[in-house]
Amino acid sequence: MSEIALQTHAHAVVWIDHLVAKVFGIGLTGVSATAVHAHLPSQHLYHKANTIGDGRVQADATFLARVGEAVGGCSDLLVIGPGTERTELMQYLRTARPDLNLHVEPSDHPTDGEIVALGRKRFRFD
Repeated sequence: MSEIALQTHAHAVVWIDHLVAKVFGIGLTGVSATAVHAHLPSQHLYHKANTIGDGRVQADATFLARVGEAVGGCSDLLVIGPGTERTELMQYLRTARPDLNLHVEPSDHPTDGEIVALGRKRFRFD
């Protein structure tokens, strides 16, 4: 899986959490895969007790924008994943790319093959 390569397929699936977004471009000619990693000071969402602040690690302010760049060539996008990062990406893309046909589904931690299979089913490439 390459790091931040623009998708050339019209259809894509993004699995996203707070650390990484896996982007799979899906088309009749095959599948391309890209990973966009968040630049966080820690892999954990919360830091240790007895420190100042609310306990959350600061989010990567450029993460959603970089995911948006990775799906720049797409017209149909399925966003899946656990937690709130999926919703935040949807809200970002609705503002940044109003022309994009967005779909969202909850998902835990599927394998790459399961992500591609879900995209093929959603976009009727079976």
